[in-house]
Amino acid sequence: MRIIATASALALLTFGSVGAAEAKGCIKGAIIGGLAGHYLAERGVVGAVAGCLGGRYLANRQAKRQRDIDYGSRVESRGTGYGQYQGPARRNYSY
Repeated sequence: MRIIATASALALLTFGSVGAAEAKGCIKGAIIGGLAGHYLAERGVVGAVAGCLGGRYLANRQAKRQRDIDYGSRVESRGTGYGQYQGPARRNYSY
């Protein structure tokens, strides 16, 4: 009984400390890789792991490209804010 209580407390502690998993790209890659590995080499688990890794890589690469595009759309080139850029202001000190 003590072993069951210890194991359940350890399981609750482990599952409670884990945050939300980001599996973007992994699930789709694992499904495709698992099917390909099963039919081509009869190694479905190896194909699923490789597909998950490949899917994560592609998802991260796409997210990085999207961040770069989003950043570039927010930055304006010089002189597009309030009319044309006219250079430094000339000061006229005459009265």
